[in-house]
Amino acid sequence: MVDAITTNTAVTRTDQARTSLASNFETFLSLLTAQLRNQDPLSPLDSNEFTAQLTQMTGVEQQLLTNDLLTSLLAAQQGAGLNGATNYIGKDATAAWSVTKLEDGKANWSYELGASASEATLQVLDSTGKVVWTGAAPSRTTGTHDFVWDGKTTAGGQLPDGGVYSLKVVAKNGTATVDSQVLTRGRVTGVEMYDGVPYLTIGNSIVPVSSVIGLDEAVAAQTATDDTDDESLAAQIASALNPLKLLS
Repeated sequence: MVDAITTNTAVTRTDQARTSLASNFETFLSLLTAQLRNQDPLSPLDSNEFTAQLTQMTGVEQQLLTNDLLTSLLAAQQGAGLNGATNYIGKDATAAWSVTKLEDGKANWSYELGASASEATLQVLDSTGKVVWTGAAPSRTTGTHDFVWDGKTTAGGQLPDGGVYSLKVVAKNGTATVDSQVLTRGRVTGVEMYDGVPYLTIGNSIVPVSSVIGLDEAVAAQTATDDTDDESLAAQIASALNPLKLLS
């Protein structure tokens, strides 16, 4: 399995290679000096071999310079990823993500069914993969549905806040399995970087940007304001004082 290379990892590897190169280069110069000093006058050092050795050392140095350039490009790319992720803040996002934290005695998820199911069961798993709660899904129809877990186990015990849990959906229509997926939905309130990867804060979940499958402009709730009431009252007074009404 190939691990992703982060800026810190790249810098560390480059520094180690540079230190090794400096040591090897000093050793190379010492050996070369000793070789020139003690060479046989009747059989001097081949100039072609000497040039080839210098070329190899120069090639290694150029490779390190290339690594420095790649490190800079990687850092710039990761910075751009963070800047791009900030555009998500304040928007309503939908992510294919099943992990969240239990806070204030509840955890929120959504789940989507590809077709109506005759049987649909939800399972809540803790961070070790152990099923702590099992129950019937609140809806078995096609589409997306919300689910709020109260933090209680199947046996009725209350679990403490702060634990990380995930949701699993098992849906069937007769003997056929119904396609399903767990979603995290809500307002994006922040962005964080972990190992060079941008993550979004949605409710109590930390979601990688790559898992986002939908994004909408946040719609502010419309409520009656004092200005609206004042305008309504002014309209009523104006209507009552209408000259046409006074003369009628």
